[in-house]
Amino acid sequence: MTVRLYYDDAYRTRFEARVVAREDGGRRLYLDQSAFYPTSGGQPHDLGTLAGVAVTDVVDEGERVAHVMAAPVAGDVDEGVIEGVIEGVIEGVIEGVIEGVVDWARRWDHMQQHTGQHLLSAVCADHFGWETLSVHFGAEASTLDVATEAVAPAALAELERLANAAVTGNRPVTIGFEDAAAATGLRKASDRAGTLRVVTIEGMDRSACGGTHVRATGEIGPILLRRVERVRQATRIEFLCGTRAIARARADHDALARMASGLSCSIDELATIVTAQGEQLRLLQNERKRLDDELGAWRARDRHAAAAPGADGNRRHLQRQAQGKVDASRAFALAFAALPRAVVAAAVTTPPAILVAASDDSGVDAGQALKAALAAVGGRGGGSARLAQGTVPDATALERVIAALGFLPEATGTPSVAETPRES
Repeated sequence: MTVRLYYDDAYRTRFEARVVAREDGGRRLYLDQSAFYPTSGGQPHDLGTLAGVAVTDVVDEGERVAHVMAAPVAGDVDEGVIEGVIEGVIEGVIEGVIEGVVDWARRWDHMQQHTGQHLLSAVCADHFGWETLSVHFGAEASTLDVATEAVAPAALAELERLANAAVTGNRPVTIGFEDAAAATGLRKASDRAGTLRVVTIEGMDRSACGGTHVRATGEIGPILLRRVERVRQATRIEFLCGTRAIARARADHDALARMASGLSCSIDELATIVTAQGEQLRLLQNERKRLDDELGAWRARDRHAAAAPGADGNRRHLQRQAQGKVDASRAFALAFAALPRAVVAAAVTTPPAILVAASDDSGVDAGQALKAALAAVGGRGGGSARLAQGTVPDATALERVIAALGFLPEATGTPSVAETPRES
């Protein structure tokens, strides 16, 4: 059984312990006591060193805690322990005392995030009636899932204000051990029997928890609430506490400052200017589309007039481009097919693709014709009688499809159609 020193003192980062067992050639150690927190309850594990060797993982195995090492410890133990380690390999028990050092920066960060989560959950429950459903502590940000389908921006701002007010109140955070049957006032009832470790934020919250926590809410530091998203019937709130919140706020400010500098305005003016420019861009894009449609219609009429009717009475036009997306020719193709007795194709060599459109009075079913031509060369695609498109394996297959659709005179006997450059 491993005595968990962090249960009583989360601020303890140095300790001595006796190695009682080892596995995997000394890469997995078991101690009689440990200050290393194992991954548990959503909180990530501690890092640090044992006998100067890096601890890469800490695993909760119920009665004992496993320390996964970056390298075997046997050669790096304190003076007088090596013989004990060697003997322990044979006997299965190592008698030797080693020193452990917990990475304080990582531990402190986890303490701030975890206690901050307890405080946030209490505010969510007491002021908004939102029960905490689940928590995730991430490497950069953490999330809290609460039992509400939506959190309005005003509610999020109020939650953040109330949480930070509780932080600045510097309420004591205490750890106690209580019999599960007698523990009352817990924010969430525990289904465990026996002794519970209870974390209490004075006047705010009592929760059964085995994690590491600060001694007072003031040590949580600022709480920053960010992204909100709906997850099934709940809402997920992203939060950062303490040093993380400060680093994120600095990064946000720097990003806004760069944007403001690019627009020659202050950060306070940025939102108004970006909104105005976004609206201006929308209007210009609409105008660009209108002009493109108008130009496309003019080009379609020009190409239609230049194409001589074939034996079937239809005017055909083939438009080619070396590379790009065939969808770029859709507006032109529809404009051409809106004219009498018209059949048009747009082909792109890289990646090989083709689009076909036909007028109502052409007697051509674009979807059926293209599907048959594609099937013959291993292509894929289809569409309606008026508009269809597809892709083919290579440029050679593309030429076969173009010929099958009647756009190459040598293949079909239809009049030659001049190739056109890529339309802008």
